[in-house]
Amino acid sequence: MDNKAIANIFYETAELMKVAAEDGFRIRSYERAAEALEGWPQQVSEIYQDEKALLAIPGIGKGMAGNIRELMTGGKLAVHEEMLKKFHPSMLQLLKISGLGPKTIALIWDAFKVCDVDGVAKLASEGKLRTLPRLSEKSEQKILKAIESYRQLTGRFLLGIADEIAGKMTEFLAELPGVDKVTPAGSLRRGRETVGDLDMLVTGKCCESEPQRNKVIERILSFPGILEVIAKGENKVSFKLRSGMQVDVRLLLPESFGAALQYFTGSKNHNVQLRQRALKQGYTLNEYGLARVEDNKRVAGKTEEEIYKKLGLKFIPPELREDCGEIQAAAEDKLPDLITQADLQGDVHMHTVETDGKNTIEEMAEAARARGYQYMAITDHSKNLAFANGLDDPRAEAHVKKIRAASKQMEGITILAGIEVDILADGELDLSDSVLEQMDIVIASVHSHFNQEPAQMTDRLLRVIANPNTSLIGHPTGRQLLRREGFGFDYDKVFTAAAKAGVAMEHNAYPERLDLRDQHLRMAKAKGVKFVVNTDAHHTSHLEKIRYGVLQLRRAWLTKDDVLNTLPLAEFAKIMRRGRPVLAKMS
Repeated sequence: MDNKAIANIFYETAELMKVAAEDGFRIRSYERAAEALEGWPQQVSEIYQDEKALLAIPGIGKGMAGNIRELMTGGKLAVHEEMLKKFHPSMLQLLKISGLGPKTIALIWDAFKVCDVDGVAKLASEGKLRTLPRLSEKSEQKILKAIESYRQLTGRFLLGIADEIAGKMTEFLAELPGVDKVTPAGSLRRGRETVGDLDMLVTGKCCESEPQRNKVIERILSFPGILEVIAKGENKVSFKLRSGMQVDVRLLLPESFGAALQYFTGSKNHNVQLRQRALKQGYTLNEYGLARVEDNKRVAGKTEEEIYKKLGLKFIPPELREDCGEIQAAAEDKLPDLITQADLQGDVHMHTVETDGKNTIEEMAEAARARGYQYMAITDHSKNLAFANGLDDPRAEAHVKKIRAASKQMEGITILAGIEVDILADGELDLSDSVLEQMDIVIASVHSHFNQEPAQMTDRLLRVIANPNTSLIGHPTGRQLLRREGFGFDYDKVFTAAAKAGVAMEHNAYPERLDLRDQHLRMAKAKGVKFVVNTDAHHTSHLEKIRYGVLQLRRAWLTKDDVLNTLPLAEFAKIMRRGRPVLAKMS
């Protein structure tokens, strides 16, 4: 078991304990342990027999250390199994549905002994949920809508999860003699925010003969975590992992690798358009190569680049292959010069131990400096997020002083003093203006009252945009992928107002958010909005997740000119202060 698997069991245990209305302190101990393990850089499988090493992990006490040893030695946790036996595993699915918190699920269980998605949907459609305390006809309709959304997303996985599996498989297969390339394709390569099946392509001398291919297939089938082998052929293996994700691995000869990579990357609509273009020019295009119709002689296929070039197109980056005008743009040499990770000069949304982060100011700054950034910002939470130990006015002012002191001591990077301040229900900010005026950057974010009507949410956002202290709007739709839909507002009004006021929109790169999504990024750009891409890091290890945000920016056709944190420090700091004097020391 790796850290994430253990953390997942602790999270599930805590959620089921909430349904059972168990002691809040005990529930929180499981949540703290899960949060600690998620961000801990060392695998506990390496240290679980050393209690001193386990206890050195923040959030892990003697009881949790015992739970970790129980999981590592037996693969199960007694209290987790007890909860599953009491409520049935289907309860875990209910907990993933927006609007069905533990208290509501407990009400439904107590009244009807129902604990599965289909059962709750049936109760809602029959008008039975409205008979319960705090539930109404409107509540039933919201629950039905949330269940419909959940069903549509079932079988999807976060981009980060798919990327992690692809990375492990690449490392696992690259050790074999004769393997030249192991490459993910499909929606993962295109950077889609969620992924269904994972497509992996293997090429090299290992694929040239049957005995060699058999060795590769044997290695593939020994990959840890395989639950079921779906198919095994001469050039393809399909299996399902314990997580439920299906993985298809194809073995390819080098001369066909480019054609196969293009074909299996997709999207389907992009490929249809490309094949039609090929036919008009007298070619056929499939996963084996580009060939002349008249004599079936292959003219390209070893690389993607040669296929696009032969068809009279500039190379189209995978992120753009969604049939959104990219083929015409490539034909006219009008593809944008897409932003890259190397363009970024800083990450300006991160948290420390002062609120709910896991590292100090200095540790976060060292990690940012190691990535080559010129600057970064500490933006801990404000007081409305009580569970995150949010800052009130006096603590926020004291924290600014600590940040500025740390920045003076830190060489090679400037630490900006900031805050992620809550947007309250009426559009007011959670800290006084006199405190916010002391910040280099103010990220205003919605963390509560998600169910406001779109018109009310629009007014709420317009009010905060009008506040001269607001630098940017954090994770602007509040969505959590595969868990919670974003709240509704008038995008046209909000983006227009933000562009006029000089307030940027954040793209939150954390894989559970990826907010704004690609369509909204394009919509905002059309209104003249500028963006800042951030990780919302709560641990030094989270900074590497910036790549998922950059993928979404590329999918939205954005260039470095659209993204403010590609600018040098002085220019960036001036824009964040919206014309007011810059406070940070430029170094």
